[in-house]
Amino acid sequence: MFKAIVIGSPGAGKSTFARKLRDMTGLPLYYLDMLWHRPDQTNISKEAFDTRLGEMLKTDKWIIDGNYLRTLEMRLRECDTVFLMDYPLEVCISGAESRIGKQREDLPWIESEFDEEFKQWIIDFPQNQLPQIYELLSQYRESRNIVIFRSRKEAEEYLEGMAKCKENSFGEVD
Repeated sequence: MFKAIVIGSPGAGKSTFARKLRDMTGLPLYYLDMLWHRPDQTNISKEAFDTRLGEMLKTDKWIIDGNYLRTLEMRLRECDTVFLMDYPLEVCISGAESRIGKQREDLPWIESEFDEEFKQWIIDFPQNQLPQIYELLSQYRESRNIVIFRSRKEAEEYLEGMAKCKENSFGEVD
């Protein structure tokens, strides 16, 4: 794994998983929210976003955290591994609520409230975004390692398994 994307509903824990993956692999981690949003809660232009994303994708190694469905296929063409967090709606709503008021490295401001529009985006995600994500993934299933998590426990177990493999590989004598 040299180029991985982490996708799923807001609040699923993509950024937390991506950070743990970064810490285990040493791969550089890029947050699409940090690319798209400015600290004053405005956004850069789509053209500037696409240019900066294209520059990221040209590098040798990375983890990219975030959905941004409009550019998902661009990332799928370049990645070797996809992690999709397909969690129940309640988990995602709870996850988004739990980060209100907390400083995060994946967002350039502290959320002070659970914005109703953002909450509706999460509620609509399973109907509006997930089918399109699965359709795109089906086009790449033969050529990419696609890992779908249905629960946070599955994601944690995956990372634990990676850690054990890493320990075992360092413990071997040539």
